[in-house]
Amino acid sequence: MNRNKILNMIWMVLLCACVSFRSAQCQTPLPIIDMHLHAIDVDANGPVPTGIGRGNPAYPDYDPEKPWMQTFFDWMANPNGENPIVSPMTNQELKDQTLAVLRRRNIYGITSGNRLDEFKQEGGEHIINSWMPPRDIKNWPSPEEVRKLLETGKYKVFGEVTLQYAGISPNDPRFAPYLEILEELDIPLGIHIGTGPPGVSYFMGMGKHLGRMHSAFEIEDVAIRHPRLRINLMHAGWPLADELIAVLYNHPQVYCDVGIICYSLPRDAFHDYLKRIAQAGFHRRIMFGSDQMNWPDAIEEGITAIETASFLSEEQKRDILYNNAARFLRLSQEEIDRHHGR
Repeated sequence: MNRNKILNMIWMVLLCACVSFRSAQCQTPLPIIDMHLHAIDVDANGPVPTGIGRGNPAYPDYDPEKPWMQTFFDWMANPNGENPIVSPMTNQELKDQTLAVLRRRNIYGITSGNRLDEFKQEGGEHIINSWMPPRDIKNWPSPEEVRKLLETGKYKVFGEVTLQYAGISPNDPRFAPYLEILEELDIPLGIHIGTGPPGVSYFMGMGKHLGRMHSAFEIEDVAIRHPRLRINLMHAGWPLADELIAVLYNHPQVYCDVGIICYSLPRDAFHDYLKRIAQAGFHRRIMFGSDQMNWPDAIEEGITAIETASFLSEEQKRDILYNNAARFLRLSQEEIDRHHGR
C-alpha cells in the first residue's frame, strides 16, 4: 500500500472519529420533568445568601430562650456539610442559573410563583405554567375569577396549593368550589401534603402547619368526591410512608412528587422512603420534583438522588424522572418527541 493511500485512510478514520464525537456532544440529554419548581424571590427563605447542606447532615438545635426564626436563619446562613448548596445573591442570578440548569439537562419544570411570567418569557418551553394561589384560602380570588383565569389556557396545573401552612385541610368546604372547577376543566391539582421547613410550626404566621397534616389521608375525601381529578401530592406525604402507600393503593388517580425531600433529607433516609414506595409497587406513580426555590444546584442534586438509587432499575428511574409525569400531564406524542429531540 503506497504512502498516499495510508494517509487517506488515516484522514478518514480521524474524520469519522470527529463526526462521532461531535454527534455524541450534540445528542439531546434524556428529558426530565420537574413537577415542583418555583419562580420566586431570591430572599424568600431569608436574607441572602442562604444555603442547604447536601444530604442535610443535621437539623439545627434549638434553645427556646431565643426565637426559633433566629436559629433557623442562622442555620440557613451556615449550612453544614461539605460543598453546601448556596443561593445566588440576586433575582437575576437566580433566574439565569435556574434556566441554565433546565436547558443543560433538558428539564421541563411545572413552575409557580410570583416571578413566573419572567421565567416563562426567557425559559420558553422549559417552563410550564402552574398557578399558585395564596397560602390562606380567605385571600384567594373567587371561584368565578379562578375559572376565568384557568379558561385562558395559560396554566396547565393548579398548584402548589399550600393550605397546610395555614392549617387548612383539603376537606375545607371553601376549597370545594375550586375542586369542582378543576375536575370540570380537567386541570390537575398539585397540593402540599408533607413536610415544610424544620420547625415550621414556630414560623411567624405558620403556626398551624401541623405534623398530622403530613398524612396522605388528608386527600382521600377529595379523591372520592372528584374521581376524575388528577392529584399530585407534593412532598410525597413525608415521612408517613404507610399512609401514602394506602392512599396510592386506594386511589389510582393520585400520584406524588419527591419535592425537597430528594435533596434536603440525608441521602440514606430519602432512599429508604423512596424504596418503601417503589417496592410496594408504585414506582409508576412517583414523579421527580425538586421544589427548587432559591438554590438552582438543588435541581441536579435531586436528580442525582434518583439516579444513584441502586434499588431502582434504569426503566424505573426513567419512569420517575420523566415518563410518569408525561402520563400524569397527558403530554401529546408530539411534545414527548420534541422533548427527546426526535
